[in-house]
Amino acid sequence: MTRKKILVTGGAGFVGSHLCERLLNEGNEVFCLDNFFTGQKQNIVHLLDNPFFELIRHDVTAPFFIEADEIYNLACPASPIHYQYNPIKTMKTSVMGAINMLGLAKRIKAKILQASTSEVYGNPLVHPQPEGYWGHVNPIGERSCYDEGKRAAETLFIDYNKQNQVDIKIIRIFNTYGPRMHPNDGRVVSNFIVQALQNQDITIYGQGQQTRSFQFIDDLVEGMIRMMASGDHFPGPVNIGNPVEFTILELAEKVIQLTGSQSKIIHKPLPSDDPMMRQPDITLAKKELDWSPKIDLDEGLIKTIEFFKSDLFKLEPENIYEEIM
Repeated sequence: MTRKKILVTGGAGFVGSHLCERLLNEGNEVFCLDNFFTGQKQNIVHLLDNPFFELIRHDVTAPFFIEADEIYNLACPASPIHYQYNPIKTMKTSVMGAINMLGLAKRIKAKILQASTSEVYGNPLVHPQPEGYWGHVNPIGERSCYDEGKRAAETLFIDYNKQNQVDIKIIRIFNTYGPRMHPNDGRVVSNFIVQALQNQDITIYGQGQQTRSFQFIDDLVEGMIRMMASGDHFPGPVNIGNPVEFTILELAEKVIQLTGSQSKIIHKPLPSDDPMMRQPDITLAKKELDWSPKIDLDEGLIKTIEFFKSDLFKLEPENIYEEIM
């Protein structure tokens, strides 16, 4: 068997670590590149003894050179508390990181996949969101460093494909959860689980009627690998997400039930630019990739709750800003 050499930027993060693990299990040689701004060594420590896994500390905003057959570009803070902490750095990571990785892919003739986001749709006026929808994004809002950074990265990918014939793939990732989420990343699933396990009040912003669609990490990784393996005729973008929609209030109630928590639900003001609806139209993924999510919310939440119950994380309140400086 010929092993593919695969570079995963952001490989020590929540999504990246699961992708690295899957690629190794399929017999590939994996280079995990991360600057550990939000990635964590404990996410990939179980892979370090594998002779076909290599960990590289590097920031994608600086040029990087390696020989590889495929590149998965995941490097970028993905939760609001992280990407709003240093918005200029977030924009640099999205744009300069894309330029550096696309330049590398051009030089070594590698296929490259961009992990884009449902945030490119902003606070959508079309529901559910198909790939042809251009979005409704505030270019100067609190979330714009991430939203517009990812939109610019998609533009760069398409232009490198048209101008330099770089073999590109673009996926738009919708809300994803699962083991190895950071307990203080500010995302709704991890927030609710951590609060419920400690019997703390569960915080809902607004009335909790805003909707989200939650996919389990294993389904996302399967979609990423299928997209990378798809033919030249399909560069994307393609939505990878779970089309089953829940209100935030329904999610909170489900977490309380599954954890057996004594937590009560409290309400706080809604943050600015928080999307009221987020649901993928996955018609294209079904047609081109024969992909759809397999793990329902209850099954995925049970697996995620068990992870947070384990000794991997001490469920003590922490200051996320001190942790990531």
